[in-house]
Amino acid sequence: MNRKPVHAPRLRRHALLALGPALLAAQPALASSQDDWATASDIGVGGLVAWSLGVPAAEGDTPGALQAGGSVVAGFGAAQGLKQVFPEARPDGSGNDSFPSGHTATAFAAATSILERRGPGEGVPALALASLVGLARVEADKHHWYDVLAGAAIGSGAGLLITHHKPGRDGRVAVLMPWGDFHGGGVTYAARF
Repeated sequence: MNRKPVHAPRLRRHALLALGPALLAAQPALASSQDDWATASDIGVGGLVAWSLGVPAAEGDTPGALQAGGSVVAGFGAAQGLKQVFPEARPDGSGNDSFPSGHTATAFAAATSILERRGPGEGVPALALASLVGLARVEADKHHWYDVLAGAAIGSGAGLLITHHKPGRDGRVAVLMPWGDFHGGGVTYAARF
């Protein structure tokens, strides 16, 4: 029986990558109030940003960490700029900066950067967590659904424009891109086989 040895550091890293999003994803399921949902969205964004920057940095992939940082800054910055151009009241009445969702833009910028740089094995769970951040913003009554959809598009665009494939990886395997207008929305998925 020929089995490859399992290397402990690699196994620990993959276990941590799987455990982190699972714990963060479980938080919204336990949320019982708008404050809990808001906290869950903060944790989700922080986890995605740490993941997109920290894993490449820990592995010595400085270009990957810089590209993730650029994606996050561009996504967040674009969302903040649009908030000034299109002031809109938040559903809970707490401010006039509802459109677009900065949390969602930041989350999707980080998640798309992970997908582009590290592949679908880490990118798909990252996108799922980013989607939970968007859901949490709506459930926290901080944003309308279209604010979140616009934030997801902005963040995804930033990640796609700034992040490049890691050398040695084959071309893009899959792309998940949210879309929408004032009449509806959805997600487009394209894959190469």
